[in-house]
Amino acid sequence: MIKRSRIVGCGSYLPEKVVTNDDLARTIDTTHEWIVTRTGIHQRHVAAEGEKTSDLAINACRRALAHAEKKIEDIDFIICATTTPDQTFPATATTIQAALGMSHGFAFDIQAVCSGFVYALTVANNFITTGQARRGLVIGAETMSRLLDWEDRSTAILFGDGAGAVVLEAIDGNGTLEDQGILHTLLHSDGQLNEILHMTGGPGSTKCVGSMVMNGREVFRHAIEKLGGAIEEMLTHFNLTEDNIDWFIPHQANERIIDALAKRFTFAPEKVVKTISQHANTSAASIPLALDAVVQKGCLKKGELVLLDALGGGLTWGSALIRW
Repeated sequence: MIKRSRIVGCGSYLPEKVVTNDDLARTIDTTHEWIVTRTGIHQRHVAAEGEKTSDLAINACRRALAHAEKKIEDIDFIICATTTPDQTFPATATTIQAALGMSHGFAFDIQAVCSGFVYALTVANNFITTGQARRGLVIGAETMSRLLDWEDRSTAILFGDGAGAVVLEAIDGNGTLEDQGILHTLLHSDGQLNEILHMTGGPGSTKCVGSMVMNGREVFRHAIEKLGGAIEEMLTHFNLTEDNIDWFIPHQANERIIDALAKRFTFAPEKVVKTISQHANTSAASIPLALDAVVQKGCLKKGELVLLDALGGGLTWGSALIRW
């Protein structure tokens, strides 16, 4: 017998305020049709004044705990993936910990931008499978709207705010592909590609956050290449084919990227989860938001194989294969 970690609860939260493409068209040179054609995005949620990343995460965590039928006393650790922490320090995860009434265990943040949730899931899985913890909260939470220049059409149309969380729990497995839980994760990065997607500042360099810089053409090209490679690597690792995958839940960055990957791997449309039209790109929150969307609809069935795939600034990218 070996230890596996299984997702036993999901939760998500989106800010009340919705900004449509038509809303953006009133302040920048764009149209609803132009945005939809290039990204698939129709709207995005934006945090209210004073509404912090931790506020979104706390709501998502409470819903995940309720879904898992667990109390905060049952949780050993909290890992929050975020690019938009409440403060430079302490970690936003500790703010979440305090708000949930948890004074035991440990809590910390992970920063891998849009790949953050897959990175956090990997770290959490390692804590559980090595026996260092039994149960944890893994969060992706972002207020990306705070990083945007709302007059820059190339970035303002792309991002939104939100949070998603899962409860991971230790279970016994046989060490085979038939086990429930996280079967395998793969992480990659290439710092030489920093310049195609980055912020111009930071507390250790300019003492300010700076602004977002993105070479959209290069990001698109590398997303197809790197995400496709991660899928191939995962399938090869288990000697699987595309037909073995029941659900493909990619990072929600651009509908054209998602569609290109689905076509390359011949994933049937009904297997591909897409929430980008309503959420836009919520960075580390996008995969847990999409996962919770299908869970709440009752779509995922016990025993199905779920493939997660994400790429973010760094560049960072990774995938995870889960038996539901």
